[in-house]
Amino acid sequence: MPKITPCLWFDGKAEEATNFYRAIFPDTEILSVMRQGDSEAGAEGSVLSVTFRLQGQEFMGLNGGPHFSFTPAISFFVTCDTQAEVDRFWEKLLEGGTPSRCGWLTDKYGLSWQIVPRQLGELLQGPDRAKANRVMQAMLKMVKLDIAGLERAAA
Repeated sequence: MPKITPCLWFDGKAEEATNFYRAIFPDTEILSVMRQGDSEAGAEGSVLSVTFRLQGQEFMGLNGGPHFSFTPAISFFVTCDTQAEVDRFWEKLLEGGTPSRCGWLTDKYGLSWQIVPRQLGELLQGPDRAKANRVMQAMLKMVKLDIAGLERAAA
């Protein structure tokens, strides 16, 4: 069966970004580092790519240059069990980045993340559509998601 590994295109910061994510997420490891040879476009010995595993998902970080950048059309969805987890991932990933609405942020490398409490799905998917609508309206007013605020809206 084929294996799918997302490749993240960086402008010379693949190794730096990998180390940034390693410091935030437990269970993250660098699997391999490929360096430029003397015939490639970059400086000999510089990092061409980093393959790493982040929370069980394998990624490749490629130093592809300034030609492409990330967009919010692709984001990583981080499901959190507690408000403390939401707060921790939000604060760490936001270092040097930009907050958005509804639990979205863009990190300092331009990658989009959604930091979402597990309870949000439960509150939005129940049979009570009025409750789900109240929760949705509350979420739309939030930047970082607040579990207590979402639960108040549901009540």
